[in-house]
Amino acid sequence: MSFPLLTATAALPAIGAIATAAVPAARRTAAKWLALLFSLATLVLAAIVMIRFEPGGDRYQLTESHSWISDFGVRYELGVDGIAVVLIGLTALLIPFIILAGWHDADPLEDSNSRWRPTQGFFALILSVEAMVILSFEATDIFLFYIFFEAMLIPMYFLIGGFGDRAHEGGDKAAATQRSYAAVKFLLYNLAGGLIMLAAVIGLYVVAGSFSLQEITAARASGSLEMATNTERLLFLGFFLAFAVKAPLWPLHTWLPNAMGEATAPVAVLITAVVDKVGTFAMLRFCLGLFPEASKWATPVVLVLALVSIVYGALLAVGQRDMKRLVAYASISHFGFIVLGIFAMTSQGQSGATLYMVNHGISTAALMLVAGFLISRRGSRLIADYGGVQKVAPVLAGTFLIGGLATLSLPGLAPFVSEFLVLVGTFARYPVAGIIATLGIVLAALYVLVLYQRTMTGPVKPEVSTMPDLRVRELAVVAPLIALLIFLGVFPKPLTDIVNPAVQHTMSDVQQKDPQPEVEAAK
Repeated sequence: MSFPLLTATAALPAIGAIATAAVPAARRTAAKWLALLFSLATLVLAAIVMIRFEPGGDRYQLTESHSWISDFGVRYELGVDGIAVVLIGLTALLIPFIILAGWHDADPLEDSNSRWRPTQGFFALILSVEAMVILSFEATDIFLFYIFFEAMLIPMYFLIGGFGDRAHEGGDKAAATQRSYAAVKFLLYNLAGGLIMLAAVIGLYVVAGSFSLQEITAARASGSLEMATNTERLLFLGFFLAFAVKAPLWPLHTWLPNAMGEATAPVAVLITAVVDKVGTFAMLRFCLGLFPEASKWATPVVLVLALVSIVYGALLAVGQRDMKRLVAYASISHFGFIVLGIFAMTSQGQSGATLYMVNHGISTAALMLVAGFLISRRGSRLIADYGGVQKVAPVLAGTFLIGGLATLSLPGLAPFVSEFLVLVGTFARYPVAGIIATLGIVLAALYVLVLYQRTMTGPVKPEVSTMPDLRVRELAVVAPLIALLIFLGVFPKPLTDIVNPAVQHTMSDVQQKDPQPEVEAAK
């Protein structure tokens, strides 16, 4: 029997969560180091998964399949394609940086009136989220996927509601109320979407007689399984709504600015760079794979929702006074690009969307974590409370600028490649949608450059005049992310080689081919 590598990759952070939570309360530092070691070990296993994956091989590789709930046809069934592999790598990569960045976020405050903050619980919850996200990317049994798709809401709820931004600490009851509101809103939105999906999962089993993604897609491809048109559309909507909430796609996005604004910066990164990727990944794997005809039927409406997300999110980012909420609305705009690429139904669009998931995760992590370091020094999230930071903390300002430039997809940085592919793929089939989407690029330049100008340039405000520059731990968080943004910006081939074959399989599922250019290139 071969080593269950996929199970081990998800089980290791789960074991780490239990071990970290079991550390005695007095040994907070030991709990932090233990969590970091488990996250690094998970990164090693994720790297092995990527190395062992063969892009030109079978669609699903490193598969595992065991009987679980046999009476209902539920199996413990895992497998990864190229899209899942790169997202597992992204998740495993970001968690150590999230833990390092949040090293002191759960420490008790010196103020005796502040509430007790269980350090072990904070890091244990982060590792438990990592385990559930990785299993969601690996699961090829639809019921198994659903369980972890929903279960990750519980630790996220406690991370948002129980560990708030330092700028809101000090016994402020109003701030505690805002955190609770954000956590409950996050839970209710995602739980409502999940319950609708549960009904669709049950309906799919009634129609297909199986929860196995591979069995159902094979049966559909061979013609042995046919769904009535209305049935397929209803099932598609049940899945899509749950994924659109998680993504988040307009108008189901309103929980995200609250959650990211009230959470600590590392938890905000966990939300938008890790957890939300499950929604867009699932659109590719389940919506297009299980319901190809319904996906094509819904494409015009989904494209409109994606375009609204792009422009609406960018416009609201321009007007934000709170830098964390600005990043949240920018993420809504970026997720619009991802969904646009998925439903453009072209190989360039879907490859770009997958790369966008990875590159957005890295760029948002870089920008949000540096913003978190800035906020922890000043004690305020308001943009107006800053000015002249580059004169007193030039390294902090420089990394903030690079993170911002990546967010606006500057050529030479990783997000540019993915955004370019999304736009090329969209123009090829829906030129009007591609033209409208480019407005998001212009607005991104506006909100990023205005943010940098207002916080980093100009006269030095007295409150920031003694602000220290990035410390060694903070540099250890930011420097690798910046290096990756530059490396993948000039050499994305390692990712595209893995992603492109998986995208071709998805294109086959929906029976779509790339549009032929109207003018042939000269030979």
